[in-house]
Amino acid sequence: MEEQDKQPTILIIHGPNLNMLGKREPEIYGKKTLEEIDALLKARGESLGCFVETFQSNHEGGIVEKIQQSSNRIAGLIINPAAFTHTSIAIRDAIMLLDVPVIEIHLSNIYQREPFRHKSMISDVVTGQITGFGDYGYLMALDFLARTP
Repeated sequence: MEEQDKQPTILIIHGPNLNMLGKREPEIYGKKTLEEIDALLKARGESLGCFVETFQSNHEGGIVEKIQQSSNRIAGLIINPAAFTHTSIAIRDAIMLLDVPVIEIHLSNIYQREPFRHKSMISDVVTGQITGFGDYGYLMALDFLARTP
């Protein structure tokens, strides 16, 4: 049995354009790359006794499929749907299939940005939302999920 099989798995999904972190508008999204953020999350997960799996897609269907495939094997989901936050009923419907805590995360405070970013299609079907704390928001979400029975 692999080590990850003995630990609860927390899935972290990054939406479109997050693969460009560190290059794309660092004044809004920070200077860390997605690889650096994922490495921090995996290290924190290990210290908290959970296995962290990360996934990034620029495609809505890829995110939906990942959620569907994960429904019976994860202890929690952290999702930054990025631009799909404001448009995707498909991701919302996939999240509703889950019977685990789900944390919506945004690097920037979406409520201090353009009005079209103020509406989240998933905010009412997730356990909680963390917005505006940069990459630290992911760590806050992971800390919460690792302590949630």
